[in-house]
Amino acid sequence: MDEWLSLSQAAKYLGVHPSTVRSWADHGYLPSQRTHGGHRRFRRSDVEIRMHTRYEHLTPEATSVYASVLRNTRVQISESNLEAEKWYRKMGDEAREQYRLSGRSLVQGLIGHLTTDGDGLEAEARSLGYEYASRGQRVGLSSVEAAHAFQFFRTSVMDAILTAYENADVRSPQIWADLLRKMNSFSDLIIITLLDTYEAIQHGNH
Repeated sequence: MDEWLSLSQAAKYLGVHPSTVRSWADHGYLPSQRTHGGHRRFRRSDVEIRMHTRYEHLTPEATSVYASVLRNTRVQISESNLEAEKWYRKMGDEAREQYRLSGRSLVQGLIGHLTTDGDGLEAEARSLGYEYASRGQRVGLSSVEAAHAFQFFRTSVMDAILTAYENADVRSPQIWADLLRKMNSFSDLIIITLLDTYEAIQHGNH
C-alpha cells in the first residue's frame, strides 16, 4: 500500500519549502488529496516521481543549451578564487559538493525560465532560495554569507549563459533584453526567498 506523506514530509523529501509543495499542488504539478480536516496528503510514489522528473520540462534545444552552460559554469568556477571567499572556507568537502549541486540546480532553473512559458517556475525559484538557505544554515553561514554564496554562483551561471548566447551569435536587442529581464527576475526571487527563510528560522517560524 502506498504511503501518504504530509505537506512538511513531502517538502523535506523534495528538499524544498512547504510553500513550494503547496504551489505545485495548486497548479497540478504534484497530485494531492485532503483529509477531512482539510490537510494535504501526498502519495510517496507521486513525490518520488516529482523528484525524478523535476526538470523534464526542458525541450531538447534547452537541454543542449543547458549542457553548454553547465560546461561554461564549471570553467567560470574553476577559474575563480573560491578559497578567498570567507563563506567557502567555512565548508567541509561534503558541504562544498552540495553547493556545487545547488549550482547545477540553478543552471537548470534558469534555463527552464528562459526556454519555457514559465508555468511553475516561480515555485522553482522559491525552491532554490529555500535550498540555498537550508544548506547555508546547516554549515553555519550567516544570512549575509549565504547571500554571498548564492551571488557567487549566480554570477558564474549568468556569465556562462551570456557566453552561450554570444557563441550562438544572437544579435536581436529584444532577445538580449528578455534574457536579462528573465535572469534578473528569477535570481531576485531566489535571493528574496533565501533571506525570508533565514528570517523565518530566526523567529522560530520554520
